[in-house]
Amino acid sequence: MTWTDARVEALTNLWGDGLSAALIAARLGGTTRNAVIGKVRRLGLQGRATLLARRSPPRPRSIPRTPESRSKPRLLRGRVSLKTPRPRRPAMPPELGVAPERPVTVLTLTPANCNWPEGDPKRPDFHFCGRDKPPDSPYCPHHAARAYR
Repeated sequence: MTWTDARVEALTNLWGDGLSAALIAARLGGTTRNAVIGKVRRLGLQGRATLLARRSPPRPRSIPRTPESRSKPRLLRGRVSLKTPRPRRPAMPPELGVAPERPVTVLTLTPANCNWPEGDPKRPDFHFCGRDKPPDSPYCPHHAARAYR
């Protein structure tokens, strides 16, 4: 489909009358809504008042947000919010325990060992932390503090 002078004039008139791009495409025939929108933009036709009137101003917030209101549970539609503030983690992780005598590799790693990787996996001296860990975590307390800050 080519945009002849007659089709461009019809597009301009229909656009000025407030028709949608889909209706204009249907009236012109042989074109799509997106082609109409592209041509309108290339021609620099002004937006219509009907589009601007559809936009409504933003609604004012009914509850002002303050730092104090974020930490307290709020009443949400008759229910108490289950959000509780996160406890702060200590800035320094706990000290490392005693290291195992031998480096722990993939072949010697057990469920009781810390899975924290140490070194470059491409090098032969790559190993895992291997220190004792709690059963509910993949890492020892030191590495868990670093991983979950």
